[in-house]
Amino acid sequence: MKKKSIALLGVLLMSICLLAGWVGAQEKYPTKPINLIVPFGPGGGTDVGARILAPFVEKELGVPVNIINKAGAAGWVGWTELLNSAPDGYTIGFIASPSLVPGYLDPQFKRTKNLEDFDLIANQVLDPGVIAINPQEKRFTNLKELIAYAQKNETTCAQDGVGSDDWMALMRFNKQYNTKFTNVATKSTAESLTALMGAHVDTVFANVGELKVPHDGKQVKVIAVMQKERSPFFPDIPCVKELGYEVYSSSSRGVAAPKGLKPEVKEKLVSAFEKGINNPEHISKMKGMGLDVVFMKGDQFKNHIKNDEKIVLEVKWW
Repeated sequence: MKKKSIALLGVLLMSICLLAGWVGAQEKYPTKPINLIVPFGPGGGTDVGARILAPFVEKELGVPVNIINKAGAAGWVGWTELLNSAPDGYTIGFIASPSLVPGYLDPQFKRTKNLEDFDLIANQVLDPGVIAINPQEKRFTNLKELIAYAQKNETTCAQDGVGSDDWMALMRFNKQYNTKFTNVATKSTAESLTALMGAHVDTVFANVGELKVPHDGKQVKVIAVMQKERSPFFPDIPCVKELGYEVYSSSSRGVAAPKGLKPEVKEKLVSAFEKGINNPEHISKMKGMGLDVVFMKGDQFKNHIKNDEKIVLEVKWW
């Protein structure tokens, strides 16, 4: 009888230990570095924002957050890798909208994955579109002159790929104002700017956060912001609305994971990114780069991208 009691006690203690270990494992996430995929090349707005944010998220999670650049296919090289990763919280990635949206709406790509295949974590940035030219350009020095030139001449425009927010802005100018902008796709904004500074292209369509530093350094000249109001980062540069054009463009950038995160893992990631994004020091550093922090999570984040779906379907080039 005594031996049976001891045996039962041993089994009970073992069960308690196993249960405690299981609970501990649930609470310990993360226990190793997290890979954060950036689906564009180094130096672009998404990459810059990710590198500013990573240390603040590391502080909240207690593990390193490694930035992994996977450029190509207007972001879909990185997004495909993200969606094919295990939903364990150790591979997450930036998504950019509306750039993400055409990749699953356009039937030519034959993709079976869409927004519902992501677990959305948090949005970090809302970055308006801008148009820039070479500071030495003589054929046109402002947007009205550029549009007039492009209505009569093939005008090369560098941006980061078919389906991106910049590419859609180019298409809308061509459709609404009979311009002849031709697409020169690059792997990153840095590559686009190199082409512009070398006078290999006529103009660049990009975003405020990507062009603030090179504009301030007089490497490029931003001539318009594609919004209804002027940007606080470019207060002296007109917006398209005041110039009489109605092509509005912006890019939201946030973090997502492949669908299927455990609730406790997702909750921890959302909490860490919310604290990191809203950290005053993070916001200050982002503003220094011309990046406007706009935190969104949950339904607000999802509804923002769903609204971009409507915009893409309005443009609908397929």
